[in-house]
Amino acid sequence: MRMAMRFGRPVLALAALGLGMGLALPALALAHPGHGVDSGAVGSLSSFTTGLLHPLTGLDHLLALLAVGLWSRQQRQGIVLPPVWLVLMALGASMAPVLPAIPALETSIAATVLLLGVLAAFALRVPAALSVATVGLCGFLHGLAHGQELSGMASGAGFLLASAALMVLGALPGARVRRLAGAAIGAAGVVLLAQMR
Repeated sequence: MRMAMRFGRPVLALAALGLGMGLALPALALAHPGHGVDSGAVGSLSSFTTGLLHPLTGLDHLLALLAVGLWSRQQRQGIVLPPVWLVLMALGASMAPVLPAIPALETSIAATVLLLGVLAAFALRVPAALSVATVGLCGFLHGLAHGQELSGMASGAGFLLASAALMVLGALPGARVRRLAGAAIGAAGVVLLAQMR
């Protein structure tokens, strides 16, 4: 009750915005069919650009990366969370070609959006080991999905650079905006999960 009174209409408005984003942008919700990019494109510049744009063209990845930035500012040792995400995402991407397909990977990724959004919305502080494990597992899952469609060092470098920039962007807002944005991201995660049915 106290939470609803403290946030009131702004949270409902951002939650509605998050739901609207998830409903209005279903083509962006699943970033993994290839984005219409010519997979035969040659050259490290085009490969770098493909990697750079990849996190920006999938709503699930974009929201998860922003949420990591939001939540990292709310943790005592939060500065380690974005690098943990990047390292585990890169590990997941590098392992994707050799691992068998993981059932419900897209559903798991949508669940990470919900989880990270809720953590940021409620500014939940958890022990450092738990926050690192949570962010690391989420990053690894996103890496597995990306590793199936991006290949080569140049695309990986662009992908990591854009991901880092999005997490920095997520860490910029003040406390109240971070919580409201987390609520919107969590709401979008609910919509993404509903679209998986």
